[in-house]
Amino acid sequence: MRATSSLLNVLLLALLAGLDPSKTQISPKEGWQVYSSAQDPDGRCICTVVAPEQNLCSRDAKSRQLRQLLEKVQNMSQSIEVLNLRTQRDFQYVLKMETQMKGLKAKFRQIEDDRKTLMTKHFQELKEKMDELLPLIPVLEQYKTDAKLITQFKEEIRNLSAVLTGIQEEIGAYDYEELHQRVLSLETRLRDCMKKLTCGKLMKITGPITVKTSGTRFGAWMTDPLASEKNNRVWYMDSYTNNKIVREYKSIADFVSGSESRTYNLPFKWAGTNHVVYNGSLYFNKYQSNIIIKYSFDLGRVLAQRSLEYAGFHNVYPYTWGGFSDIDLMADEIGLWAVYATNQNAGNIVISQLNQDTLEVMKSWGTGYPKRSAGESFMICGTLYVTNSHLTGAKVYYSYSTKTSTYEYTDIPFHNQYFHISMLDYNSRDRALYAWNNGHQVLFNVTLFHIIKTEDDT
Repeated sequence: MRATSSLLNVLLLALLAGLDPSKTQISPKEGWQVYSSAQDPDGRCICTVVAPEQNLCSRDAKSRQLRQLLEKVQNMSQSIEVLNLRTQRDFQYVLKMETQMKGLKAKFRQIEDDRKTLMTKHFQELKEKMDELLPLIPVLEQYKTDAKLITQFKEEIRNLSAVLTGIQEEIGAYDYEELHQRVLSLETRLRDCMKKLTCGKLMKITGPITVKTSGTRFGAWMTDPLASEKNNRVWYMDSYTNNKIVREYKSIADFVSGSESRTYNLPFKWAGTNHVVYNGSLYFNKYQSNIIIKYSFDLGRVLAQRSLEYAGFHNVYPYTWGGFSDIDLMADEIGLWAVYATNQNAGNIVISQLNQDTLEVMKSWGTGYPKRSAGESFMICGTLYVTNSHLTGAKVYYSYSTKTSTYEYTDIPFHNQYFHISMLDYNSRDRALYAWNNGHQVLFNVTLFHIIKTEDDT
């Protein structure tokens, strides 16, 4: 029995190890005989063995367990081969499907990107148009005499804003052309309403908006308040003295990019930074004098010049920052003005309305505000507004109405972002303040209290 177990162990080990059983030496005394040996298609050995007549193995429990274990090993080997074939087949299928899915995903992404790009462009155009219209709402809310019209406009904008929000959340949910026409219609109605506005009182200054950073610490830049809507030329005059060069740009965009269109060489040097362009001509103070010059850009020559009687000049009565800013020329909805000081008015501010053609003083008003204590000043609708400083913390502190010949102290702050203002002028077409702020060209928005003209007004 011991010999039988040893021989089975030898055969089993030979099969598992891939050895040739025919080459295994078996002792005749053990009673086992090997008749033949061969190899199957997979290269495994097959042996024919005849056991002795004694039926001892059938009673051998260990031999029985060994045979059962061998059968299980063979069955497991076959199962693993079948599983391996299925796994290889499924893996190839998965690779093929993965490639197809990647292709479909790329196509869907391209379609979605193209759709979003087109609709986002349309949405952005409408959003920019709405951004232009929304600042007009605070102005309309001040028109106390026409509450019904204000409510109607607010409702229109609220509806359009809701639609735009819907488009942003789900692009394509609204007809673009219809929405575009509604925006254009609303813009036209708002512009028509703005044309009915009369002069207003300054209520608030917001900003600044920095347009460009260029030039020295002192200078002036401006547009023409009487120019047509298509004429957006910008003029640039660097420094407060010892200069005669005026640079012209066709638009704000050209000014920002530095695309100069023309240069003018004035016949005289200017003094200060308080020049103004009005109805196609430049008005400036001739250096070291109280003479005002009118220079035509189109003709390229001086059209008029006149001495401003008794006006101090060459830093006799400048603003607080100096710079030969004795005579300040400005324009508003009413016309052309000069702001200066005289000995006769004890160095206090004098306001004179000028004839734009001859420069003749048509009427003057003497105020009680010292010129040398003023930071800057500007005219809106015939009222002079004076700041108390050119430095940080400045505010509009004083106003004088030429219509009523009365003054009042005010408290309208504005943000002096770059700490030193050497030019501050109102433009009635843009309803904005142009400023030269320590080498930065900036804009301030103004809020005016208006009264709307109605059809019943005479």
